[in-house]
Amino acid sequence: MSEDPKKPDSPFRLNRSRILLLLLGALLLTYIISAMLGGLGNYQMLKESATQPAAETTSTSP
Repeated sequence: MSEDPKKPDSPFRLNRSRILLLLLGALLLTYIISAMLGGLGNYQMLKESATQPAAETTSTSP
């Protein structure tokens, strides 16, 4: 028996466009999660706060 050529594809079968949409969705999800966790703004504040005490001790020492 051969398959019916007019039979529609399964909605869960992967093809190129669905794989591309899955990859773009994963990239978008990664971007959203990283933005919610702080992103680059909190990283910059962390760097500044880490270097600030070192700068204060060198400026106050005689």
